[in-house]
Amino acid sequence: QLKGLGLAALVSVGRTIIGTICTVLASAFLGFMFTQERMWRRKLWYRLMVVTMYFNAGLVPNFLLVKNMGMYNTVWALVLPGAVSTWNLIVMKTSFQSVPVSLEESARLDGANDFVILFRIFLPLSKATVAVMILFYAVTHWSAWFNAMIYLSDRAKFPLQLIMREILIANSTGGNSMTDTDAMFLEEVVKYATIVVSTVPILFIY
Repeated sequence: QLKGLGLAALVSVGRTIIGTICTVLASAFLGFMFTQERMWRRKLWYRLMVVTMYFNAGLVPNFLLVKNMGMYNTVWALVLPGAVSTWNLIVMKTSFQSVPVSLEESARLDGANDFVILFRIFLPLSKATVAVMILFYAVTHWSAWFNAMIYLSDRAKFPLQLIMREILIANSTGGNSMTDTDAMFLEEVVKYATIVVSTVPILFIY
């Protein structure tokens, strides 16, 4: 099970970086859109987003969607299906609503478009919220293993958490050549080592 541990760590790091960037940008774009009263059917789309907090299509439809869109056994299957958390989107939207309208109106009078207003006014004034979103999404991507087990078939693409899970399962039964005490000791050592390996990198983000 230890084979490919370094590669799995790189996969997890890459997934965390790509996934965090995609999810934070998606939340920022949608949060900005829902603050614009000129958006077509804004309240309707917002209500449809909120509905996803309470209802989920289920595992089988999600798997079929990922497979039919050609994302099966790719890193995008771990990133795109959950690119936006509705709760975090609401937090981002609420933060953007606290930005004075006069700043946006002044920028538009100076010829700024939506992208300039978002990246030069809204996001700089919402640094604390963006930092929290980065932490939330980074921890979520780093700790996730279930969707990788469902959507990935190539072991070379397994993230670190999935490899760690295999190690824990393999060592949970002990060994035939060991006494019960030695087997229990080895199991505990493996568990604690797994916790350290999987936790220390995310502590650096904090």
